[in-house]
Amino acid sequence: MAVFSKTIDLQSRDHMPHFHNVTDAVKDIVAESGIKNGICVVYSHHTTCSVMTQECSHDLNYFGREYLQVDLMEIMEKMIPTCRTEGQYHHPGPEHIEFALSHPDEEAKGSLNTDAHLRSCFFGRSETIVLNDGELSLGDFGFIYFIDWDQVRERGRVCEVQIIGE
Repeated sequence: MAVFSKTIDLQSRDHMPHFHNVTDAVKDIVAESGIKNGICVVYSHHTTCSVMTQECSHDLNYFGREYLQVDLMEIMEKMIPTCRTEGQYHHPGPEHIEFALSHPDEEAKGSLNTDAHLRSCFFGRSETIVLNDGELSLGDFGFIYFIDWDQVRERGRVCEVQIIGE
């Protein structure tokens, strides 16, 4: 059995949830791995991000978001409103703010991202996709998205890909 790992560097933008279509990059990593049969895990170690497989809806709104993504963001806004003020959620508390401020380049408002943490819990931080004969089993309309739910600041993210098989 072989194991192959690689990362995809991403950049969030617009201070809105950002959906990165990583499908082609993951397919390139699968091809590079040389593994034909097994599983491909696409993962985020960021606790405010998710990975999901979903259909590409092709139509885009003014901000370049696919309509299906806009629908999802609107539903999430109703379920878990964006954190806009201190005290809106229990988290972050004073100890967490102190901890966050002890890290370089961190500011207190950077911890007002409780909504992003909660949203990532709903969708999870990974997808496992079956690999058959060198092809990801995504179906006819399946795409892989890395979602950065954190709207507090723009920043770089890392999508981890690991292929296990033969």
